[in-house]
Amino acid sequence: MSSMKFYSLNKILKEDAQYNIIFGERSNGKTYASLKYGLEQWAKDGSQMGIIRRWQEDFKGKRGANLFNALVQNGEISKITKGKWSSIYYYSNRWFFSNYDEVKMKREISEEPFAFAFSLSNMEHDKSVSYPKIKTIIFDEFLTRDMYFPEEFVIFTNVISTIVRYRDDVKIFMLGNTVNKSCPYFKEMGLKHISFMNKGEIEVYKYGDGKLRVAVEYADSPNRGAGKPSDVYFAFDNPKLKMITGGAWEIALYPHKPFNIRPKDIIFKFFILFEVYTLQGEIIEQDGNLILYIHEKSGEIKFPETDLVYTTDYDPRPNWRRDITRPYFPIEKKILELFKNEKVFYQDNEVGEIVRNYFQWCKSLK
Repeated sequence: MSSMKFYSLNKILKEDAQYNIIFGERSNGKTYASLKYGLEQWAKDGSQMGIIRRWQEDFKGKRGANLFNALVQNGEISKITKGKWSSIYYYSNRWFFSNYDEVKMKREISEEPFAFAFSLSNMEHDKSVSYPKIKTIIFDEFLTRDMYFPEEFVIFTNVISTIVRYRDDVKIFMLGNTVNKSCPYFKEMGLKHISFMNKGEIEVYKYGDGKLRVAVEYADSPNRGAGKPSDVYFAFDNPKLKMITGGAWEIALYPHKPFNIRPKDIIFKFFILFEVYTLQGEIIEQDGNLILYIHEKSGEIKFPETDLVYTTDYDPRPNWRRDITRPYFPIEKKILELFKNEKVFYQDNEVGEIVRNYFQWCKSLK
């Protein structure tokens, strides 16, 4: 372990951004580095941290109590507090510095907490409380392969507003593993180049005459080439595991077209507009087989008035629909039937992921 390297905030902190979005492989040190930064700010000026997670359950019991375990075990707590405290005590959504006297079997804790827990699912309960000392906010695991809350970005910004109030001295870290390229935060924040970033790159987006800065880092693998000793457990020929071992985006395996498709085999076309992608779906009939084939739309994008188009935006035209899981026209019922009967094939795994994420979005509407 002594030769292992871990992620450092040094590069992204140079960008001096209010929002610092960091994504990469699992267990590369993103959370450790961010928590350590927050503790170092406490040592510098007495400021506190706000730790955000999606669910209140993420803070219950050992999940909350163990958050700072690695820093405690590495002696960082003692080092940062100059020997005054050696451990952490978690109670009622707050973290305190602590010491435990083995002889007296008694725990001593600091008078005030150095960090507070906030959950998006419990946002309404925090609105009336003031947190003037919080200057570091860490939203851990903001990327997910499960469903996001409806209007989650608005919920998140409400939590930020509760903490920040009228101040401009707060630095926000949003940390995620490369589990899913599709994320409402990317669209809502105008982060248009996420899908095209390479590992090790940092891009800075500017808003409001440059006053608001959002730095986005696709964290490089700290042990590139050498890898981690634990990689041996994930050496299967499975693309999903490359996220764990090297920080590649997690992509599932999807069925590709089973035969060559001729123009005369296409009996119906429709389109899916999701995030920055435009997909074309085709109902194919060949030799008695009826399948659905989905691929990226190539060439000039035009939608005649008769085309069926699915989009996440609201549109008054009757043939423009939002939720593919709620069919209205007979042809929509046939499309959904092909999905349910697993008669759907994709251009590649990337297209499969886009469709999967679109269905997740549709489920979030219910």
